[in-house]
Amino acid sequence: QLVESGGGLGQAGDSLILSCAESERTFRGYAMGWFRQAPGKEREFVAAIRWSGSSTSYADSVKGRFTISRDKAKTILYLQRNTLQPEDTAVYYCAAERASCVSADKRTYDYWGHGTQVTVSS
Repeated sequence: QLVESGGGLGQAGDSLILSCAESERTFRGYAMGWFRQAPGKEREFVAAIRWSGSSTSYADSVKGRFTISRDKAKTILYLQRNTLQPEDTAVYYCAAERASCVSADKRTYDYWGHGTQVTVSS
């Protein structure tokens, strides 16, 4: 239902964009988020956006470098990532939460994509 794309290899300092497309169902009214999981670590919050797009939230580690957004039809979620660092290497997941407000708590999200691998070399 959520399909991520745009992962791959990059170098430190690169800018890359991830996309997450909704398939088979609509997530109208849902808040959307991006999470990531590095090897041996727990899945962590990256960014979230309200359905309306009027509010966003970011993890401190990506604030100022990453931007979350949605297309006008609100069927594609984006994560623009600038100034990539090796510490950004992880599997990135998009998720949908049946709520109007944004959340950094992965337990509140109802639907998840399968993830896309991002590897950043120094």
